[in-house]
This record gives sequence, structure tokens and C-alpha cells, in this order.
Amino acid sequence: MLRTRALSALVLVPPLLVALLLGIPALAAVLAVVAWLGGVEVFRLLRAAGYPSMPLFGTVLAVALVLEAAVHPAGDKAFALLGVGGMLAGVGALVRSDPRDGLVAWFATLFGAVYVGLLAFVLHVAATAPAVPDDAALAVLGPERGWVLLLVLGVWSYDTGAYLVGRQLGRHRFLTHISPSKTVEGLVGGLVATTVVTALLLAALGQSALGAIVLGPLLGLSAQAGDLAESMLKRAAGAKDSGTLIPGHGGILDRIDSFLFAGPVVALYVLALVR
Repeated sequence: MLRTRALSALVLVPPLLVALLLGIPALAAVLAVVAWLGGVEVFRLLRAAGYPSMPLFGTVLAVALVLEAAVHPAGDKAFALLGVGGMLAGVGALVRSDPRDGLVAWFATLFGAVYVGLLAFVLHVAATAPAVPDDAALAVLGPERGWVLLLVLGVWSYDTGAYLVGRQLGRHRFLTHISPSKTVEGLVGGLVATTVVTALLLAALGQSALGAIVLGPLLGLSAQAGDLAESMLKRAAGAKDSGTLIPGHGGILDRIDSFLFAGPVVALYVLALVR
């Protein structure tokens, strides 16, 4: 599993980097497509796990959350959108003949939409990024693209470090009821890798590299938590992969699960400790 994740990053990271180089609008368009594909997969998994939902509405809401972040990057309209979405999902659940099914469908629809909609935080990272000094190594990218690059490479370095160290030194497994391949040694290796990469990128963005002492472990742990959360969903659904969109590498949800949790963490770090 770790090998698949590390190698499949080579499938996902280049398109993200190309979109990032083209600018935030291009990145938002890519994320909207990814949110749609992820929504299709997550609601398929929920159905297989025995949770009724409203897949089309939930997927549209997930995409809307991403597009809202592109139009209003400060996030001030997101709560209103989510509130209206929750209300409409509740109304839609009323048509279920069994109130218990309706209640579950209401909850599951909102869960799926919010879960995939966490992709919006990639755009919030760009929106909240502090200015990059002119003499910084990555000044040419600007703050928006530079901080999203930190997020992308931080997640990729965690997956890669966890795979390499876990493969060579992994002995002590944890949370085997969710993912039998995870080891403590791999976790430590991933945290070291993402901390080093984060330190380099912080310095290249004109920030203190010492910030990686906080951001590196937080980014790595959130990436790992995102992976495990999606594994739990697949376990509940009895599925090995979230889909078959990427031959040999599963579905799109298998590739973005770490970003779903890492994005909010990086956005919070920037808001709390940098700005």
C-alpha cells in the first residue's frame, strides 16, 4: 500500500504542479474536477458500507465548496453555503419512507460533501499565504503558489519517506484493524522526511526554517490521518481501492486522502503562526 501511494504520487503531483504554475484559477479548475470524481467515489463507498445518501446532491455540494473557495478565498461565504446545503439535504431526506433511513441519508450526504469539500482548504492556503520577500528563493512563485507547493511536496515527502523507511526498517505495526501495512518506523521516517522538506521550503519562502519543527510533524501526522480515515471508509465498504480511475493505483480518493486533512492544518498554521 505504501509503495502504491509513493509511486502514484508521481501520477498526481505533476498535474497539480502544472496547474499551480498556470495559476490559482487553473488549480481551482483541477480541484473542482477532482472534487467531482472524489464525490462519486465516496458516495459509492458509503453505499457499499450500508449508508444511504443523496450522491448527486452531495457531490454537487462538494464541488460547490471548492468553487466557493476559489471565488471567496477568505471563506466567509462557506458557512452560508454549508448551511443551505445542510437544509436542502434535510428536506431531501424527508421523502424516505423510513425516518431512520432518512436520518442516515441526511447525515451521510453531508459527511460525503464536507469530506471531499475539504479540498477547498488547498485554495484557502493560497488565499491566506503571507508575502514572500523579494530575495527569497521561491519569490518568483509568489505566496499563493509557493505555499501550495509546500503543501503538495510536504504530503508527497511524507508518503515517500514512510514507504522507504517502513520497507527497510518497519517492524512495529499500528492500527492494523484499519491498515495492516502501517508501521511506527514508517511513521517516524515520514515525519522526518516531511519536516526536512518543509524546513527547506519555509526557508525558500522567506520564513524561518525553525517553523518546520511545528509545521513538519503537523503536516505529516495530518497526511497520515487522512490516509487512515479513507482506509477506514474502504474497510467499512469492503473495498480495496476507492475506485479504478487510475489503472494500478486505485481511485482519485486514494490519491487525495492525505490532502483532505493536510490542507486545513497548513491553512490553520498560516493563520495562527505566520500572519
